[in-house]
Amino acid sequence: MKSLIFGISGQDGAYLARHLLARGDEVWGTSRDAAVGAFGNLERLGVRGGVKLVSAAITDFRSVLQVISRVRPDEIYNLAGQTSVGLSFEQPVETLESCAVGVLNILEAIRFLGGAMRFYNAASSECFGDTHGEPADEETAFRPRSPYATAKAAAFWQVANYREAYGIYACSGILFNHESSLRPERFVTQKIVLGARRIASGEAKGKLRLGNLAIERDWGWAPEFVEAMALMLRQEGGPPRDFVIATGETRPLQDFVAGAFAAVGLDWREHVVSDPSLLRPSDLTKSCANPALAEKLLGWKARRRMDDVVQAMAAGGL
Repeated sequence: MKSLIFGISGQDGAYLARHLLARGDEVWGTSRDAAVGAFGNLERLGVRGGVKLVSAAITDFRSVLQVISRVRPDEIYNLAGQTSVGLSFEQPVETLESCAVGVLNILEAIRFLGGAMRFYNAASSECFGDTHGEPADEETAFRPRSPYATAKAAAFWQVANYREAYGIYACSGILFNHESSLRPERFVTQKIVLGARRIASGEAKGKLRLGNLAIERDWGWAPEFVEAMALMLRQEGGPPRDFVIATGETRPLQDFVAGAFAAVGLDWREHVVSDPSLLRPSDLTKSCANPALAEKLLGWKARRRMDDVVQAMAAGGL
């Protein structure tokens, strides 16, 4: 099996590469400039040497077409694009282009080249917006509330359209929050874990400043979520379809903070303050998931919940 991963240098791309290599796949990955690109996550996982790297700009159709034509993969995974909800408010145009136009370019390249290539697109739970506390499943309507969510929703419907109109084997994984020690510090979970560690060691003075501690999310472990991606493209006997991928457990950010500080022997209430300047222009109060379909049809179920994720990140586990 030959797999091509757009966005291989990120958290999910690196874990997916490790997972597919372990299954015996020939794995290719893209970067804007593969000759000088930083592939620190692949290095940390010890898999950079097993991956064939090529240059590609996902917002450039010709570039995407050339790479897919050269590699001729059996499977294509799109994990590229701007991934930060907070940053999307500052860079809405770049977010839309990288998330939505990038997916359109891949789909058009597949349609143009033909063949039996299967395509996975990383969608997001942010597409659901506010479900008023009701667990979201594959039939829940989208009500995006950020530039990131809007871009991801557009990409999701492009995938659905190409699947129905052109018969392409294409599907989206609607992933809820999934974390690991490979997360950049701009993500709040890594900011919390590293902040707690620095305060405990004396490296950082003062308080850790965070936004809204009352938000509630479904937090899972990223290495498990990439397993679901591969399963979605390797279904036997059934049509391609989209899946909600989550743990099914929703917890407040305050619990994540408390767990991270407890892991280094500190009481978070003595070291954390909520800073109004860090609040987003709009945000979801509570995000809930119903991942029952993934367990039923894919046989996938999250093994780690939030407490496990906090402990793993605090320990620097990969």
